[in-house]
Order: sequence, then structure tokens, then C-alpha cells
Amino acid sequence: MSVVLIVEDEILEQEFLQSIAMDELGPDDTVLTAGSGMEAVSLAKQHQPDFIFMDIMIPEMDGLSTIAEIRKFLPYACITILSSCQDFSYAQKAMRLKVFEYLLKPVKPKDFKDVFRRMLESASEASGPAPERPASRGVETKECREHFIEESVKYIKEHFKERLTLDMVAAKAFMNPKYFSHVFKKEMGVSFTEYVINLKVQYACRLLETTNYPAYRISLECGFSDPSYFNRVFCAQMNMTPQTYRKFACSSKQKTANG
Repeated sequence: MSVVLIVEDEILEQEFLQSIAMDELGPDDTVLTAGSGMEAVSLAKQHQPDFIFMDIMIPEMDGLSTIAEIRKFLPYACITILSSCQDFSYAQKAMRLKVFEYLLKPVKPKDFKDVFRRMLESASEASGPAPERPASRGVETKECREHFIEESVKYIKEHFKERLTLDMVAAKAFMNPKYFSHVFKKEMGVSFTEYVINLKVQYACRLLETTNYPAYRISLECGFSDPSYFNRVFCAQMNMTPQTYRKFACSSKQKTANG
């Protein structure tokens, strides 16, 4: 029994490809469809498809990033890319990911059938043991979200002293910014901006406690381009100015030292 996964966010195109694939398969075979990168990863983990047709421009993660993720647990799946982009760099990346074919859209039924038949013919009969599958697709999707947010938080903690933007981090997580912002707040309980500012202010507090840097230098060290904005943000978070915080911290240290 063969399992085919078609990843395409345009519903009409998805149904078109699904109908062609079903004509080439038997009654015991299965054709699955996904409309986004994360859904594709989830279905791939759950159903272990033998053949995958992957659009490049899909929500949440682009097609190449989705393939890279799927390759971690399905290294021998036979994958063909569907793309409206003729950029050679995409083809190069596709080759590195060991894709079977690179079809340009709009895909003609004859071309799709020809490629699919060749994929069926060349598919190896040997298959490794399937990894343990979670009980539900919902669990898979949640695990994917948690993984990407965990990686994003790690990246933020390493780079929060820079002028970090939501778009930059979303790109690192292979998500569109709007979706990333939604998932981040859901998983972390605060918005991306709030999270980054909290890290910056915590670091500013450490610098105020341990250095004699003036406030403008501390603002730069924390990734703020405008010292006055840093001052406003610090006051909003700590209910006091940086100078007052430094005096308070020094006073507390002296009291501790004096017993």
C-alpha cells in the first residue's frame, strides 16, 4: 500500500493534483493533502508517506524548509517539488535535499502523471522501521510549534542585545511573521516585543549593578538605538529610572556588606 502526500495551499490546485494521483493508484493506496508546512510535517510523521509532492510557496514554512524537516525522519521518501519560481538557487537547494524532480507550475496533467509514474517505478521496496507515532495529529502539530518556538527563544536569547525584529526571528523559524507572532504569544504567554524588552531590561539591570557605564552606553549595550526610548522602557518595566535603580542597587549592596 502506497501513501502519497500532496502539499499545496491552493485548494483547486490541491484537488486537481489529488484526482490525478488517485487515477494512478489502487484502491488500497492513500492520498493525503496538506495546506501548510507544519501540517505537512505533522501528516508526514503520522502517516509515513512514500511519495510527496511539495509546493515551495506555502504558509508557516516554505516548501524547502518543510522538506528539510521531513528528511530528518523520512530520509528515503520520494519527493517532487512543485514551483512557479525558476530561480536556480531553489533548484540547487532541491538537489541538496535529494528531491526526485522539480516541476514548474502550472503543472500539466501529462507532466504530473509522467513524473508520478517514474516515482512509482523507481521507489525502493526496502523500508526502515517506522518511528513511533503520536496518538493524534493535534499532538504532532503542537510538538512542531513547540519545537520552532524553542529554537526561536534560543536564538532570541543569543541575539537580544542586537536590534532584533520579529521578521528576523520569524525568518529563522521559517514562519511568516504574522503566524509566528500568534504562535509565540500563545506558547510564551507574552508577545514577542514584550519578551525581548524583558530580556533587554534584565540585562540593563545587571549592567547598572556591576558597571559604571552611563545610561546611554547601557542603552546601546542592550540594543536600544535611542537612549531616551531606553529610559522610557526601563521606567515602564521597573517603575524607576536607570539612575535610581543604580542608587538603589548600590545601597542594597552596602547594607548587605555591612551585615
